[in-house]
Amino acid sequence: MTNLNILKMATIGIFDSGSGGLSVYREIVKLLPDQKYIYYSDNANCPYGEKESDFVCRRSHEITDFLLGKGADIIVIACNTATGASIASLRKDYSNKFIGMEPAVKPAALATNTGVIGVLATAGTLSGAKYLLNKEKYEDNIRIVESIGKGWVELVENGNLTGPEAEATVRASLLPLMDAGADNIVLGCTHYPFLRETIQKITGPDIRIIDPAPAVARQLVKVMIKEGLLPDTEEAVLEGKSNVGTPKNPDIQLISSGDIQALERIFKII
Repeated sequence: MTNLNILKMATIGIFDSGSGGLSVYREIVKLLPDQKYIYYSDNANCPYGEKESDFVCRRSHEITDFLLGKGADIIVIACNTATGASIASLRKDYSNKFIGMEPAVKPAALATNTGVIGVLATAGTLSGAKYLLNKEKYEDNIRIVESIGKGWVELVENGNLTGPEAEATVRASLLPLMDAGADNIVLGCTHYPFLRETIQKITGPDIRIIDPAPAVARQLVKVMIKEGLLPDTEEAVLEGKSNVGTPKNPDIQLISSGDIQALERIFKII
């Protein structure tokens, strides 16, 4: 098997409204432990979910300029709301490649036994054209129930992932999906996986929780290989996952537009 230690040629930029995109970074670094990373948290403007799409798009362009100025070769938009608001414009305006997020409706739709799936996301994601087009492909055959994770982003940014307050906040948004009979629940915001322990405690083991981050990491590998940013084959990189794990000292620069402590707090737990 190819030694993954040779994969040092690219700098990967990642951005999100806050710390949530670290759930995507966590999956990427399992596959690509030897790359350089720049993570930008726009937590001075977090959360994005209730903001106007024009504002989110403008911030996405500004952050992209910053990351490219820092040497990023490829950029991961580790935010569903920012992806929906800006990825088409970013791909039009820049020659660099962008990897975006998309709520994992397809795997949930294919796996459901009850014919009902739940999607947890921000208001911005649920109203975005990218999500609505994806939803349209499957809603003729299954019922898709949606819920906004009210207060969930704030829980993660504050490092409040478990305990009575977290459980009460999470339960309020989960119950509509559970009451509707959803047996697969999609996490449509990158902050939400950090609440997975609390989510699963409330849903129980019979409801499947779907995090799209691993699929995004695999897509990043495919695009980087195609673009010549990885001197390896897709198979070698993906096979190496089980032998690598998260490195103890990854080459990552953490940058925040607001409180860096919130970002560092979540980074420590991954």
